[in-house]
Amino acid sequence: MKRHLIYIIGIMLTLCSCVDYNDATQAISVKVQVVMPDEFVNAPQLGGHEITMTLGGEQLKATTDANGVATFENIVPDIYDITTTWKITSEEYMAMTGKQVQNNNYTISGSINSQLLKEDSNVPLQLKTQAAIVQSILISKIYSSGSKDNNKKNYQNGKYIELYNNSDEDEDIAGLYIGLLESTSTPAYLLGQTPDIIYMKQVFRIPADKPCIVKPGETVVIVNSAIDHSQYGPMEQNLLDADFEAKDTRGRTENNPDTPALELIYTYAAALSYMNLVQGGPCSIVIFRTEDNVADYQLVYPYGKTKGSLFMAVPTKYVVDGVDFLVNKAQTGVDISTKRLYDYIDSGNTNINATSGNNGEVVYRKIQSITDDGRIILQDTNNSSSDFGVSDAIHVREFK
Repeated sequence: MKRHLIYIIGIMLTLCSCVDYNDATQAISVKVQVVMPDEFVNAPQLGGHEITMTLGGEQLKATTDANGVATFENIVPDIYDITTTWKITSEEYMAMTGKQVQNNNYTISGSINSQLLKEDSNVPLQLKTQAAIVQSILISKIYSSGSKDNNKKNYQNGKYIELYNNSDEDEDIAGLYIGLLESTSTPAYLLGQTPDIIYMKQVFRIPADKPCIVKPGETVVIVNSAIDHSQYGPMEQNLLDADFEAKDTRGRTENNPDTPALELIYTYAAALSYMNLVQGGPCSIVIFRTEDNVADYQLVYPYGKTKGSLFMAVPTKYVVDGVDFLVNKAQTGVDISTKRLYDYIDSGNTNINATSGNNGEVVYRKIQSITDDGRIILQDTNNSSSDFGVSDAIHVREFK
């Protein structure tokens, strides 16, 4: 496994305001009220939580009062993303829910995407939140965009996924599943149509025949082609030291015989035995664990169809981590209505800036802190809108 990798964070492009109010430029006041998850029945602490409103690259912050209400004064009318997140201990969770749980910490998070704010209101916006266990193994990077090669042609062979041990203990990831969610232009099933189920176009597994120990601060890099791609394009990386490779059974992608094979459990297209990471998105991914025989999971057509691609129905209860990676459309921007993941898996979403990829952009999980001994702690608030950045720089992280 690799030691923790060094981030060189790319600057996100500042988005322009997208609302024209003509003469309506007078500043307004807005209230936002935190609504705790339904299971928090025993007088949860509502005060002292930070709420963030984001417009383009600018963030505004306010803190909730004892009633869970945060007030934003003198803001410009526009369309904002609104988020909040904080952590609680297992003891606090049990006290506020009355439920007995294992020794896990929890993240409380919530988001409202693309909220139009155009006038003063004394009625607070309701910011619903969810509780999620703080996980050890996280999806830390997704490189699906591809780039231009030395001849300015599209180059797609250097795609990869990176996992990271964000805990202070060794983790055995043998048998861990990687699921690529269906990526049709219209989601196969809208959220809520089939509660507790999400739909995969491909499922892979880390081999379970022997332990696969990831030490604190170490990564696991999973690729389609474990070769030195930097020789083919200026935005590509050397992936010779990748941990696992999704082998191309048809031989159209150069594979490395020295790199262990990622097990293919299911693919929606017989021709695709490698990871179908869509360059412009959607490219949503989850990792999950279960003792079930996943190969026996139900395969279904998209809602209302009786032919075409079949997708694997996977219970959400097994998900360890998920990143909702959406497409950024040229005319309308990121289409939030195409979210694949429930808020309790990912209450936000991420995307690359390009609308069709091929520019070397990587989505990466931001650094939260660095311990005294130099171990990187990545941000995990269960909200990819906050947790992830995007960079078009080649050295988002140096492979070691």
